[in-house]
Amino acid sequence: MKKKVIPAIIIIALIFIIGCIYALQIYRERFSYSEEKKDLNEYFDITSDTDVAILLGNDYLEERAKLLDGTYYMDFNSVRKYLNRRFYYGKSDETLVYTTPDAIITAKIGTGKYESTKDGAQEEDYQIARLDDDGTLLVALDYVKKYTNFSFKSFTEPNHIQLDTKWEEQEVATISKDTQLRVRGGVKSAVIEELAAGDQVIVLDQMEKWAKVKSTDSFIGFVENNKLKDITTQTPIPVTDYAEPEYTSIKKDFKINMGFHNVKGPSGNDTLSELVSNAKSLNVISPTWLMVSDNSGGITSYASSSYVNSAHKMGLEVWVLFENITYKDSISMSEVLSHADTRKAMIDAAVKETVACGADGINLDFESISGEDGQSYVEFVRELSIACRANGLVFSIDNYVPMHFNDHYDLTEQGIVADYVIIMGYDEHYGGSSEAGSVASLSYVENGIINTVAKVDPSKVINAVPFYTRVWQTKDGKVTSKAYPMNNAKEYISNHSISLEWDPETAQNYGEYTSSDGTLNQIWMEDKASLEQKLTVMKSNNIAGIAEWSLGMETSDVWDAISAYVGG
Repeated sequence: MKKKVIPAIIIIALIFIIGCIYALQIYRERFSYSEEKKDLNEYFDITSDTDVAILLGNDYLEERAKLLDGTYYMDFNSVRKYLNRRFYYGKSDETLVYTTPDAIITAKIGTGKYESTKDGAQEEDYQIARLDDDGTLLVALDYVKKYTNFSFKSFTEPNHIQLDTKWEEQEVATISKDTQLRVRGGVKSAVIEELAAGDQVIVLDQMEKWAKVKSTDSFIGFVENNKLKDITTQTPIPVTDYAEPEYTSIKKDFKINMGFHNVKGPSGNDTLSELVSNAKSLNVISPTWLMVSDNSGGITSYASSSYVNSAHKMGLEVWVLFENITYKDSISMSEVLSHADTRKAMIDAAVKETVACGADGINLDFESISGEDGQSYVEFVRELSIACRANGLVFSIDNYVPMHFNDHYDLTEQGIVADYVIIMGYDEHYGGSSEAGSVASLSYVENGIINTVAKVDPSKVINAVPFYTRVWQTKDGKVTSKAYPMNNAKEYISNHSISLEWDPETAQNYGEYTSSDGTLNQIWMEDKASLEQKLTVMKSNNIAGIAEWSLGMETSDVWDAISAYVGG
């Protein structure tokens, strides 16, 4: 009997041992720490020796940098998006352009040479900007740092860079004992890198057992909470390598009341006295004097020193209107704006004419600029602002009511470089509109002002009101209209015995009648009553003043309302 018991015990022991081994294996598989190393090229999706991953703050960017000849580059669009939107790519001139309040700095693509209108020619020992194989413009980060405050640290194996443009308070911790940074929270996740006791990490998020952190090598991964100690908040020291120059502005110590004078030719200058004779509280006049006339940047001018002298005697400043409308059918704004020499030709001519006649400022009215030409237009605005600043000229810019489709006019940048930003608070419904409606309803004007002051200091914003309205005709589904000055619109109402009723939706007097041929005629009146509603909105938003398009089209009673606003 004893001989049979011993083998049974052995068998049971073996089964127990095998069970323990199996249990230990299961335990190790579930709870032991994986030593698998993450392929770091795969981690950063590195595809070549020149490919460089980018971390901006604590986020990985989809965009990539390049390491070429020992220099780090980012593509032009990414530089503008993340670092400094003031850089301009002069594709037609093969240049990279940067402007300051008093200088234009131009770098020739494919070289280390650049030239400032203020400081002359200089050179770097690297290519400042170069074209990639696919034609993408690459800009050296070292050059961007000459005009931008950001921190920039590079790493190899694999190639990645850390960029920081904000220095906000963050949570940091010290590693308490040697551990690993892992791809995900969990002991079986692959190891990104080894962390030693005493290493510092930025804590991005903490869960029950694991924390998401960034290491000093700019790897983002997970460590166990029990490996962290001395968790505290810390504010990084901001980079101040570049002293951002101040864009100074001319700011009048009175509320602006600017009337546009549509002179329509040299003889129109003779109508000044007549137009302003009833214009109470007017303090600025803007005659339509300068016109872009050809693709080389030539300008036609109606400027008159005698007009300026007369205006000054009346207590009026003169801000010369500079437009691209008169010759729009014979010029290409893409050609005019995309070349440095044509921009310079226009600016030199406009400033020369303005200074020569003794005027006080320039009012830029470039309309119908395409989205493709937006960056060239804004660069022109910057360069014109430099010339105005140098000559002590007030620089104001006319704009459409801001909408998503005209964002390329860049009100934010205008609000920095210009003295005044004027919103043309009209043409809500215009000559080509497919439906009848108000030229400037109250909500349209109010939204235009609110959306503008969200981007521009209210003390720089002027709202322009219409001294005209439209009569709309609708027949057989076809809509047409004709613009009427305020004074003529009153005659139209009287001649057709139209009864007006107040429309609270537009804050205007509305009237209609049907012609004998079945045509529906409609009018939303611009008058003193509608203007007073707009002035209330303007006053509540504390903007810089009012402009009117255009003098001579108004009824005399509107000046009482405007005068009360200006003096209020």
